[in-house]
Amino acid sequence: MVKWRLLKLETFNAYRNMAIDESTLIARMKGIVPDTLRFYRWRPSAVSIGKFQDPEKEVQLANCKKQGVDVVRRITGGGTVYHDFTGEVTYSAVVRKQDLGTSDIGVIYAKLYSGLAEALRILGITADFNEGNAKACPNLTVKGRKISGSAQTHRAGVVLQHGTLLLDVDLERMFALLRVPWARTCMEVVNVAKGKITSINSELGKKVSAGEVTGALAEGFSRALNVELVEGEMTRYELDLAAKLQEQKYANDDWNFRGRSSSF
Repeated sequence: MVKWRLLKLETFNAYRNMAIDESTLIARMKGIVPDTLRFYRWRPSAVSIGKFQDPEKEVQLANCKKQGVDVVRRITGGGTVYHDFTGEVTYSAVVRKQDLGTSDIGVIYAKLYSGLAEALRILGITADFNEGNAKACPNLTVKGRKISGSAQTHRAGVVLQHGTLLLDVDLERMFALLRVPWARTCMEVVNVAKGKITSINSELGKKVSAGEVTGALAEGFSRALNVELVEGEMTRYELDLAAKLQEQKYANDDWNFRGRSSSF
């Protein structure tokens, strides 16, 4: 059975989380590390925007600042996401496309989402994969309501796919931080979102811990992709590069607000 490295659940701020994802991607491109599955949380809570988005148009920046919510730009595409410390687990998969047996973006999404779908099945939830379209990345839904969204970037034959799995959701807090152009009030968005977004706790009718969810995710990915996950640590190369990326890129307004990074 093929082995992947598993980086167990850790909690960092937004800038560190995005720096680690990119450092692992670069390390995989260089052959320094194996295919890797990582779990993490965000403290403080944060908003991430897609690589090509304008935060002025997508984020309630004044509210984020007032509530101590970080704003960070991802290197992946996709839309704006609110990452609540207690309300989600985030995963990232860094894998050589050759090891997935395909270079087709849609097939890669489907393969990696099969791990999340199996994890939800283990927890007692049946989820459906949706291929997405020009305006929305593929996602997982439960009875038509979104429970997981992800985004990708591809470099030198390696894919980074990262995304969220919602444990719980506070829609009023979420949409006090995100801009929705058509809405006149926050509650107008909330009322619509109630029919479009769900969570593990809501579906099961009970609270499930982040530890239970990451355990199910590890088992789900292992079963669905027929891989053995071997718990490991970040290499010195990744740690040093992540520190550099955090300082010079992700914690800087030039990258987060203007999409410019002179060093990377």
